[in-house]
Amino acid sequence: MPVVTPQDLADLLGQDVQDDRARLIIAQAEALCRAVVTPLPDGAGAVVLSIAARTYANPQGLSAETIGPYQVQRPVTQAGLFLTRDERRSLRLMAGRGGAFTVDPTPAAAGPPPGYPGSWNTPWWYE
Repeated sequence: MPVVTPQDLADLLGQDVQDDRARLIIAQAEALCRAVVTPLPDGAGAVVLSIAARTYANPQGLSAETIGPYQVQRPVTQAGLFLTRDERRSLRLMAGRGGAFTVDPTPAAAGPPPGYPGSWNTPWWYE
C-alpha cells in the first residue's frame, strides 16, 4: 500500500492532480526511498511527498522564469525524480541509522599492561 496518495499530493500542491500521473510519480518516489532504506520507516511519507510534489510541479526542473519585466532565477537542480542529500539523511535518521555514536576498541578481555603499578581499576595516583 502506498504511503502517499494522489489526494495527499493534491492537498499539498493546492490543486487538482491527474490521478494516473500522480500515482506513477508517487510509486517512483517510493522506489527511490526504498533504495535508501527498506522497509520505509514511519514518517517516510513526508519525504515521498516532497519528492512527488517537486516532480509533479516542475517535471522539467526549470530554474528561471520571466513574466514581463519580472524575472526569477532559482538554483539549478536536476530534472525528474531525485532525492536531495537532506531527504536521504532524513530517511536514514527515521530508520535509526546515522547520528552520533561511540565505539570502544578495547577488547573485553584487556587487562593492565605488564609492570602497571597497583590495581587496574584504581588509578595509580590514588595508591
